[in-house]
Amino acid sequence: MALINKAATRLREMLGDPEQIIVCPGVHDGLTARMALHVGFDALYMTGAGTAASRLGQPDLGLTTVDDMANNAGMIASLDRNVPVIADADTGFGGPIMVARATEKYILQGVAAIHLEDQVTTKRCGHLLGKELVDTTAYIARIKAAAAARQRLGSDIVLVARTDALQSLGYDEAVSRLKSAVQAGADVVFLEGMRDREQMARVVTDLAPTPCLLNMVGGGVTPLVNAREARELGYRIVIWPLAGLTSVYLGMREFCRELKDTGEIKERYDSEGKIDGGVRDVFELCGLSACGEFDQKMGGTSFANGA
Repeated sequence: MALINKAATRLREMLGDPEQIIVCPGVHDGLTARMALHVGFDALYMTGAGTAASRLGQPDLGLTTVDDMANNAGMIASLDRNVPVIADADTGFGGPIMVARATEKYILQGVAAIHLEDQVTTKRCGHLLGKELVDTTAYIARIKAAAAARQRLGSDIVLVARTDALQSLGYDEAVSRLKSAVQAGADVVFLEGMRDREQMARVVTDLAPTPCLLNMVGGGVTPLVNAREARELGYRIVIWPLAGLTSVYLGMREFCRELKDTGEIKERYDSEGKIDGGVRDVFELCGLSACGEFDQKMGGTSFANGA
């Protein structure tokens, strides 16, 4: 029996619309995902770097396990089953057997898409130096294993093939790897670490008609472009993986400095003079009223006197 995943089906429909570009903010936990959903994004990206930082307090150096990543992706995907979540699956966490197992975990968590890369298992962020790669045969084995797991479960999860080969092996080898990955079952391609707009435009042409994903990392090596520019370059998906991480980094630093320096944190107010970001605001963002309404609708009494 096929596994029905409304979000994966929705993502495929979005990719099938040549006029649409899918812009995904990077989220790493429930709160950042809730805020992205509240603002109205059509798809989300679960960042591996953010998962490592938020769950482990560690840099993106391949320290997360498949359960760290798949469980986090599943929690985010569960917040709205109609909104696709594209999730980082690193290297697949091992050889073909492990890649297939990891893919099944993501599928069962309700994730709409995963990306798999060609770094060694002790990987690092794609915008750091010194990346090491597996050979093409090992990389394609990962893609084949993921595609086989997808077929075995009757899933329509979208497989994104990522290569980090540009840094050490050059453009031609990187494109060759991506073309092989498409033949092995990948639906979307992702060239990591591009350094100029010429490369950004060229890869879309060289890999057409396969949809291309663009990774916009603040402080990284790839020039930042807006959604309109990305669409003009021919990209179908744009991820901003640091959206959640950077906002937490800056916001937490500001509030901690204020508390350390002054002994308090002042209330923040919106344009109408109401407190903004108070405890009730956070709880409402996370579904406080919806929980109360559901409880009452089902005959519960826990919220009869409000909350």
